[in-house]
Amino acid sequence: MKEFKTIEFNIEDKIGTITLNRPDIHNAFNEVMIAEIIDCFEEIEQMNYDTIRVVMMKGKGKSFCAGADLTWMKDVANYSYQENYLESYKLSMCFNAVYSCKFPTIAMVHGAAIGGANGLLAACDFVLANKNTVFSLSEVKIGIVPACISPYVMKRVGEYKSKELMLTGMRFNGKEAHKAGLVNWSGGEKKLEDKLKDLISKLKSSGPIAVSTCKQLLYDVENVWNHQEAMENTAKMIAELRQSPEGQEGMSSFLEKRKPNWTENN
Repeated sequence: MKEFKTIEFNIEDKIGTITLNRPDIHNAFNEVMIAEIIDCFEEIEQMNYDTIRVVMMKGKGKSFCAGADLTWMKDVANYSYQENYLESYKLSMCFNAVYSCKFPTIAMVHGAAIGGANGLLAACDFVLANKNTVFSLSEVKIGIVPACISPYVMKRVGEYKSKELMLTGMRFNGKEAHKAGLVNWSGGEKKLEDKLKDLISKLKSSGPIAVSTCKQLLYDVENVWNHQEAMENTAKMIAELRQSPEGQEGMSSFLEKRKPNWTENN
């Protein structure tokens, strides 16, 4: 794994943790952080299930992420249309790298999640947020829109809740984010620690290839296949998995009332 300037990455107990590492400015992102997150996920995609089973994203210091770096925004304001397009597309690639990761992804959110930070967390499979976290999709307040994050936020909260959050730029807390569906769970620090431990245990007790294939299934059904393609491809998928080594082991262990072999090294 390469060295990064704006993020940290480590693996412990098969949990890969990406830590946004600009605490002095509340982990606001710039072009360097965007590129490094993409690079990190590209390297994660090449790892095997013996090395990593879950990817977690969090922020160092007082906040998860305060959105875009103001210094970077000043530079971007002077870019040409083409330069702005390429920079914005890179941000879209960053969110998609999180969204399409083959391993389950968990965002741990605290302090503040402003603007584009909501794209990072919404692209994760699971989001746990401190109840006192301050959220805002505030782009309209400065005359722009939450464009690149919108596909992921809308998948989570739906069209009309997205209108409420995006058109007003309102601030809301972790409990309200939970109620809106932007995050899966909200609570105090101890409650979230217990929930994280339980969630990771559940994910690691499932077949690693099955979990990854299930993620791809959900991606394709939601974003790629039409109905007829879904009928055909899902039938092929289950037929292949039933004959796969992991599928055979899973079914055998169930029938023999024993734990499957992938739980032995968790």
